[in-house]
Amino acid sequence: MRLQKITLAGTAALALLAGCHPHKTPQTTAQDVEAAKQEAQREVEQARKEASKGIKSATKVSGSSRDVAQAKAEGAYDIAMVKADGDHKVATEKCLTLQATLQQACKDQSDAEYETAKAAAKATRVARQQ
Repeated sequence: MRLQKITLAGTAALALLAGCHPHKTPQTTAQDVEAAKQEAQREVEQARKEASKGIKSATKVSGSSRDVAQAKAEGAYDIAMVKADGDHKVATEKCLTLQATLQQACKDQSDAEYETAKAAAKATRVARQQ
């Protein structure tokens, strides 16, 4: 009798623990991916606006072609970095839609692509500044 009560209590505790960590449904994850896409688009648009302001400011303040080129290079870099961040977030959300056994490989691939995009943005900035 005592063993049955302990077993029942253990089963109830496991049920409670399982309820505390609800599994995301594919529909919820699909919504998360879409939200990440929309947020990434908003952030890229904001970065474009900021870059445009920086170029206009450089043109008004000094008018120097070197300063304008510098502002363009920085603006392009900022946009590329924001895009890389957004793409990484979207890719990570997409990884969550996969089976658990495939998620880590997907995340590793997403991280590698993110690092590549960041490196390309930095290289482009350096090339434009010279």
